[in-house]
Amino acid sequence: MIFIVISIEVRADKRDDFLAGVRRYSAQVREEPGNRHFTCYESVEGRGDFVVVANYADQAAGEAHVASEHAQWFFGWLPSVVSRVPTIVYQDLPAGVDWTEMGEVAAHM
Repeated sequence: MIFIVISIEVRADKRDDFLAGVRRYSAQVREEPGNRHFTCYESVEGRGDFVVVANYADQAAGEAHVASEHAQWFFGWLPSVVSRVPTIVYQDLPAGVDWTEMGEVAAHM
């Protein structure tokens, strides 16, 4: 599994534009056959700090995503709304490694 976290700092005057664009992009990414998860989160401090968490089934799925028309649009559009170059954590995890439950927390049902 490919595990990606992207930190995006959005200009205050472009927040609405970013939200519209990332909603459009998120919907398209989630339709990709190799996509396992794609969500954009905003910091609770609300200062224009966003984080994208994305998972792809494998390297081929990640490469197909980057080559897609909607990803190319997003990569070209994103500079118009950010205040700095986004940063990324990219991990290619071994087969069988996936999301697991957090051991420190139990849900009360």
